[in-house]
Amino acid sequence: MSFSVLRSRWVRVAAIAVLAAGVGAMLWWRGPDWDAIPDAFQAVLWQWVAVAVGLNLLSIIVRSMAWQTVISQAMPPPRPRLPLVFSAFCVGLLANAVLPGRIGELARVAVLTRKMPSRNGSWATLVGTVFAHRVFDLIPALLLIVYVLVTAKIPEWAITSLIAVVAVGSGLFLLAFASARRQQRSVLEEAGTLRRVVTMARYGLAVMHAPLPAALACLLQCLAWLCQLFAVYTAMRAFHIHSALPAAGLVLVLMNVATIFPLWPGNVGLTQAAIALPLVQYGVAYARGFAFGIGLQAIEASVGVGIGLIFLGREGLSFAVLRRMPEVTEADAGEQPERNGGRLRRTQHERSRLSGRP
Repeated sequence: MSFSVLRSRWVRVAAIAVLAAGVGAMLWWRGPDWDAIPDAFQAVLWQWVAVAVGLNLLSIIVRSMAWQTVISQAMPPPRPRLPLVFSAFCVGLLANAVLPGRIGELARVAVLTRKMPSRNGSWATLVGTVFAHRVFDLIPALLLIVYVLVTAKIPEWAITSLIAVVAVGSGLFLLAFASARRQQRSVLEEAGTLRRVVTMARYGLAVMHAPLPAALACLLQCLAWLCQLFAVYTAMRAFHIHSALPAAGLVLVLMNVATIFPLWPGNVGLTQAAIALPLVQYGVAYARGFAFGIGLQAIEASVGVGIGLIFLGREGLSFAVLRRMPEVTEADAGEQPERNGGRLRRTQHERSRLSGRP
C-alpha cells in the first residue's frame, strides 16, 4: 500500500473524527435533557416495538423481491433465486449499518457473484442492478415527500431540504430512464472513470425497457416504504407519541435525508436530532423525541444487523471482506478485457479472493 493511499485514508478518518466530535459537542451543549432519556425508555410499550420490528422485516423481504425483479431483467438464466437475493440484501444492510459509506451496496454484489456461475461482466451488471433498485426507491420517496409537504407540520428549515431532495430525485430518475433507453454501450477502455461508472450502472437498467416488470418493481418498493411508514407509526405509539400518520411520514423522510451521506455508522446523533426537532411542532418534548429517535434507529438496526449477521456467517464472509469491497469495484470498473487480459485475470482473482471462492 503506497504512502499516498495511507495518507489519504488518515486524512478522511481525521476529517470524520473532527466532524463527529463537533456534532457530539453540539449535542452535549444544545442536546436534550439527558436525564429524561432513561425515563422515556422505561415507559416504552414493547408490544408496539415488536410490531415495528415485524414491519421492518416485511419491508426488507419486499425490497429483496423488488431487487430480484430488477436482476431478472438484467441477466440471462441462470438467475439468483429469491433466498440468495434476500441473503445478499441482508448482508448489505449489515454493512451499511456498521461501516461508513455505502459499502453494503457492493457487499450485496459480492454475495451473489460468489454463488453464481462465472460469466463476463456479471459483476458490472449486478452493480448496475443495485443502482436501478435504488432508482425505484425514488418513486415512493418522492410520493412520501409530496404527502408530507401537503399534510404535515414542517419546520421552515426542513422545507428547503425536502424541495431540494425532490428536485435531485426527479433528475436522477429521468437520467436513469434516459440512460436505460440508450441501446449503444460505450467502449469501456476508451472512456474515463466517470463514463465507465455510468456505463456500468446502465447494464442493470434493462428493467426499464419492460413496462410490467418495471411496474412490479416500483409497486414492491412502494409497498416496502409503506411498511416502513407504519413501522415508524407503531414505534411512535411505543414511545407514547400519539401524533397522526403525517408526523410519522415526516419522521421517515427526515431520517432518510439524515442518512443519505453516512459520515459515520448510522450518523448517530445527527439522525436523532433530525427526528426530534420536527416532532416539537407536534407538541413532543425534545428529550422524548430524541429518545424516540434512538429507539427507532435501534429497531431498524436490530433487524438489519441481526439478520445480516446470520446471513454473513451463512455466506462465510467477514467484516474485513466488507471493508475491501470498494477496492474490488474500482478494479472491476477499470478492467480492460480486450487490451489487458492479465489485468482482467488479476481482477477476477482478487474478486474471487474477497468473495470466498477458491
